[in-house]
Amino acid sequence: MVKYKVDVFAIMKERGFNQTRIQRENLLPKQTIANIKAGKSITLETLNKICLMCRLQPGDIIEVIPTDEEKIKYY
Repeated sequence: MVKYKVDVFAIMKERGFNQTRIQRENLLPKQTIANIKAGKSITLETLNKICLMCRLQPGDIIEVIPTDEEKIKYY
């Protein structure tokens, strides 16, 4: 399972991308914002945008933590 290692919106805010700016400039769709807040998955395109805005690499933002079910199936 892919999980967020950091508070994505806190980092974006530090870089000058607050919620108002993100919505005003249509940087991320509302549904994508809701998915991130809920800890749900995002597309690679969205991850790329977040990496660019935060000046981070994907591994700085997300990590893979296998569930018990995934361990049984894939290990």
